Amino acid sequence: VAGCSFIVKPSELTPQSAIALMHLIEEAGTPKGVANLILGPGSVVGTPLISDSRVDMVSFTGGLNTGQTIMKAAVEHVRRLALELGGKNPHIIFADADIDAAIDNAVTAAFLHSGQVCSAGTRLIVQRSIHDKVVKEIVRRAGQIRLGGPSDLTAETGPLISKSHLEGVSKYVEKGVAEGATLLVGGKRSEDPAHANGWYYLPTVLDNCNTKMFCVQEESFGPVMTVEVFDTEQEAIALGNDTVFGLSGGVWSTDSAKAARVASALRHGTIWVNDFGPYRPQAEWGGYKQSGIGRELGEHGLGEYLEIKHIWTNNSPSKSGWFSDRGDE
Repeated sequence: VAGCSFIVKPSELTPQSAIALMHLIEEAGTPKGVANLILGPGSVVGTPLISDSRVDMVSFTGGLNTGQTIMKAAVEHVRRLALELGGKNPHIIFADADIDAAIDNAVTAAFLHSGQVCSAGTRLIVQRSIHDKVVKEIVRRAGQIRLGGPSDLTAETGPLISKSHLEGVSKYVEKGVAEGATLLVGGKRSEDPAHANGWYYLPTVLDNCNTKMFCVQEESFGPVMTVEVFDTEQEAIALGNDTVFGLSGGVWSTDSAKAARVASALRHGTIWVNDFGPYRPQAEWGGYKQSGIGRELGEHGLGEYLEIKHIWTNNSPSKSGWFSDRGDE
């Protein structure tokens, strides 16, 4: 964070990773007081932290609703703010793509960490002529994904973070089906006895979706892929932009000129071409529209934590000459 002292307030549901990070920072020799950790619910800990006059800047990564609450508090106290919020990220596959690579990346983009990733590619937009082939293979692959806890070395993805989140994802899928989506795989909690004590939700694919549906417009933050079809390049762009979010997206095509046109036209902060998901610390990260404001990583990410100051020093002082000196008259 550009040399600033900082306070980390993780979600009360995921404190262990932040605690481990603080131990590493301490072991690296960081002076005491530079890196600080506060644990607890946002209403108890987060709100007072944002309101404290000693805090110059707030950076938040999380859901839209919480981000809006933080933004209101920051406005009241005139705090600098960076927000990385939700995403409903389009993953566009053209018929001239490397289909095998596109399918493999589509499965990873949607179901990695059970979809609990802001940049998850859970909104598949596929050209009509290859729809059946692509979706059939994705469904097959999704049904093979091995679920398990952190001690299960064979697991490929894990549980949802909480019971309430699992219930929310279940309702999300139910609403999608009620609106006309076709459930192709998953759509329920895992019935494996080994998963009885965890919040495991099966990787799910909803086909025959459109932009009017709740499941297409709202983020599930779960292992749920929606599928839409397009015929033309312009239609793909229109579908990809038909969302209040704008965090990330992907484009697959062997036509580099077409891929570049589509990538430029999509209103999302990061677009991968013939890939989905990788990033580098030197590359800025952040979203358009309701996916947030400001940037993380890269030069612009460092700039979020800097105060700009202009100091003018005159080493040859002279009179300003602005007002006339009329003596004692």
